[in-house]
Amino acid sequence: MRYFIALGLLLLATGCAEFSPDAGMSTVTAAVRDKVGGETVKITSAADAERVRARVDALLGEPLTSDVAVQVALLNNRNLQAAYNDLGLSEISGVEASLPPNPKLSLSRLARTGVVEWEFRLLENILALATLPARKEIARQRFAQAQQVAIESTYRLALEVRRAWINAVAAQQVVAYLEQSRLAADATSDLLRKLGETGGATKFEQARAAAAYAELSAQLAHARMRARQDREALLRLLGLWDGTPNFRLPGQLPALPQRLEPIDNVEAEAIRNRVDVAIARQELAILAKSVNLAEATRFISLFELSGIVDTERDPDGRKTRGGFELELEIPIFDGGQVKLRRERESYMRAVNRLAARAAAARSEARSAYQTWRATHEIAGQYQNRVLPLRRVISQETLLRYNGMLADVFELLIETRERVASNVAAIEARRAFLLAEVDLRAAVIGGGPSAFPISSPIAAPAANAAPGH
Repeated sequence: MRYFIALGLLLLATGCAEFSPDAGMSTVTAAVRDKVGGETVKITSAADAERVRARVDALLGEPLTSDVAVQVALLNNRNLQAAYNDLGLSEISGVEASLPPNPKLSLSRLARTGVVEWEFRLLENILALATLPARKEIARQRFAQAQQVAIESTYRLALEVRRAWINAVAAQQVVAYLEQSRLAADATSDLLRKLGETGGATKFEQARAAAAYAELSAQLAHARMRARQDREALLRLLGLWDGTPNFRLPGQLPALPQRLEPIDNVEAEAIRNRVDVAIARQELAILAKSVNLAEATRFISLFELSGIVDTERDPDGRKTRGGFELELEIPIFDGGQVKLRRERESYMRAVNRLAARAAAARSEARSAYQTWRATHEIAGQYQNRVLPLRRVISQETLLRYNGMLADVFELLIETRERVASNVAAIEARRAFLLAEVDLRAAVIGGGPSAFPISSPIAAPAANAAPGH
């Protein structure tokens, strides 16, 4: 009985792991609010789903700016909710790994002539109890790493939504401009057709005007197809079911900033803020503790202690005996070198992955920063130089045509070039805004690649079966 009491006190002293009140979402919410500026929530009940639906409906009633689109996706995207479920599963695995092993109770009855013998055994894995603090710390760090993975998933979704929003608005703006240009081309073609009926325009001029109108119509059809595709891509990220939701995109992309504020050391910013680099650091720290645990338990993989109470009844009376049994695995064939070598290789793999991830982060930050500044310069050239000159050329060509100093061919060439320049200007502004999103991804993380995470360390298992 003294053994049973001591064992019970030992189990109580180890304590029981507890679940966090919000499954680790507070850390995710704080990071998202700081870096993305949106609010995220994990849907765990029908009431949560109803509140989210009402909030999403209210947001869709407003003009769908980039920030509003990100907020809708953070609330409504089911893949993001699945990532938060992964975080909850990680907490469950961490709690499970940090629990002390359950004691095992066995009862046997042996009867023979005139004698009945009862034997009670209470078994406990002493090795699992001894390594419990180390396993708890590893489980705690695994859960912290899972929180960073959830943060990275949220960043990635927010950045993808911003890209999709930029593409959808740019495609819609191109469609609107081409529709206006086609109306003008239609009027020119119709005018030349009527002049041709009176002999004021040749068939050659009519054919050129009709061909220009047909080419512009084909260009418009292609732009409309792209606009539908980009809108559908945005719908998928927003998590909207209806194929034709009633939301309003802005008519134009945001204005180009006059100047860009330089970033002094974009590489240092990336190393300090990138989530994937933080995940790689955590992986290295976890595997370092796993190596220490493997070294400490290298020669022992089974160490169990059992208390025994034996009661025997016979015609002479009742006899009770007590004692204990110690079971220890002898490391003859496996001295733990396999487990230790596996942990050391995993650790060195994490070292190399961290070095590679840090080098890639620095390069991606440099490239994204250079692209951001270059695309701003290109878009500025279109806005400040190309389009104003195109307006002057268009006005002068029209004056020359009205004064019969230019023919229809020259007018059509100018129209085609003006359309191309305006579409290119929209594309240049789109490229700058996408580069701005890419720079943000290069500094805080959330790019397309995900850092590989090792599976949790299972040895020595807390509830491993006895090796009888």
